[in-house]
Amino acid sequence: MTPGQRNLITDIPGLKVGNAQDPDLKSGTTVLLSCAPFTTSVAVHGGAPGTRETDLLAPDKSAPGVDALVLSGGSAFGLASAQGVMDALHEQGRGFPVLSARVPIVPAAIIFDLLNGGDKDWGENPYPALGRAALADAKTDFEIGTFGAGSGAQTAMHKGGLGSASLVLPSGVTVGALVAVNPMGSVTTPSGRHFWAAAFEVDGEFGGLGVDPKPDLTLPPSRKVPAMASLGNTTIAIVATDAALDKAQCHRMAVAAHDGMARAIVPAHTPMDGDLVFAASTGARQLDDLGIELAAIGHAASLCLARAISRAVWEAQPESGDTLPTLKQDLGLI
Repeated sequence: MTPGQRNLITDIPGLKVGNAQDPDLKSGTTVLLSCAPFTTSVAVHGGAPGTRETDLLAPDKSAPGVDALVLSGGSAFGLASAQGVMDALHEQGRGFPVLSARVPIVPAAIIFDLLNGGDKDWGENPYPALGRAALADAKTDFEIGTFGAGSGAQTAMHKGGLGSASLVLPSGVTVGALVAVNPMGSVTTPSGRHFWAAAFEVDGEFGGLGVDPKPDLTLPPSRKVPAMASLGNTTIAIVATDAALDKAQCHRMAVAAHDGMARAIVPAHTPMDGDLVFAASTGARQLDDLGIELAAIGHAASLCLARAISRAVWEAQPESGDTLPTLKQDLGLI
């Protein structure tokens, strides 16, 4: 398996990603869009999720596909970003047909970034406008790091961010991941110089720092402010493929992808994290041997997610008013 041309989730044909962020707010929104509705499911393994429309994604529910997926900052306020996306899609004539009506289906998940040094004293909720702006920004080549839903994210030790990665399987199937990294845990070992997911790095994509030769399993105290360390967390992700999967198979892909989160973040899936993975299929490529190929797709999704999480932290950039340093600042690289 090798990364796609961009090493982004948009290596899957037909997918686009848009970001919108406000540096004063220290928050933002990210939208995944396709040229047509796509099959989606979800797996929630954290104890404190914040979501919209996720019940529709269960295999026994009737919605056949979604029009977009939204990852956002803003805690519960950020769920309103999906309303901005939904309204804009409706204006474009997109949505699930119900007789003469059309209803865009836009599931969403949020991270908590309300205590990260940004100006949160707004009058009108800014997230519907951020959702609209992110949708308008949708393209195949998009930015990672301090952008979109990752613009205000933090890990236990460093700034978090938005990450993405891809892999092309020997069968030709493409798998990709998109993630906003804001966990209670750390993406680096206690040394602060190595990623937990270093063994899965490809071509120095997150600095080539190598595997920690002897990682300390006793974790240092979190650098987040106490409220963020104990309550305000969550890593939210999308894994996607061009393989034709139904909702049940997408759910299995999402479950497998959570392995990548656990490989990249220590600890992961805590009661204080709302860790969630959406899984999406564009359905463009039929599978010959579903059982074997679905296992390979799930494995690739976990690898992509582990790498995307590390890339998010590696690409984070310092901004005025930050309450945590970036990893590159700690390493003396910027």
